[in-house]
Amino acid sequence: MNIGLLGTGNLSVALGKAWATAGHSIVVTGRSPDRAKAAAEWIGDAATPIDPGQLADQAEVIVVAIAWGGLEEALRLVGGPDGMLSGTTVIDCTNAVDFATGRLLPETGSAAELVANLAVGAHVVKALHLFAGASWPFAGEVGASPVVAICGDDAGALNRTAALIGDLGARAAVLGGLSAARQAEEAAGFVMRVVAAGANPRFAVPDVDPALIGLGTANP
Repeated sequence: MNIGLLGTGNLSVALGKAWATAGHSIVVTGRSPDRAKAAAEWIGDAATPIDPGQLADQAEVIVVAIAWGGLEEALRLVGGPDGMLSGTTVIDCTNAVDFATGRLLPETGSAAELVANLAVGAHVVKALHLFAGASWPFAGEVGASPVVAICGDDAGALNRTAALIGDLGARAAVLGGLSAARQAEEAAGFVMRVVAAGANPRFAVPDVDPALIGLGTANP
């Protein structure tokens, strides 16, 4: 699969390296051509830096890993408002939180819904915002693999996202439509607050086996 990374930071590089190892081709772009070139070099031979205007034509799936403050500008650079990403699966990894307090920054809606508004016609999926880049790829026991919560309105986009999450060594759990993205994004703020309180967030959430309460898998 041809994966486009919109963003040049640590998360983009880590995801790019993991997906390249899994056999995918990677193109990288962002607001800085020099940073895109450096990110592609860090990822390796499977990655190519491109201009933002080329992203829509060269990627089957686009992964948005941009700081909240630069999100709108980046999506405009790749032609989102002009419909250039229409029909494309767009995976939004944005953490729209105040890193000092954990407060979600959008007063209403979510970063993922903003992406959907700016990337006209794209099939947006919220995913991969809770885990740091160093988490990938996961190489431990299958039963201990991370669960990545995802949400979106298009079944095909959810399935493609789940497959790419599988290539990271993780499992996808579908929360529902894109309207669930605000709750997913607020979870990142909760994690930050637990860490700031001096505790491991892994132990702040109950260990619940869905099979024991009669629920089936939520995976696509």
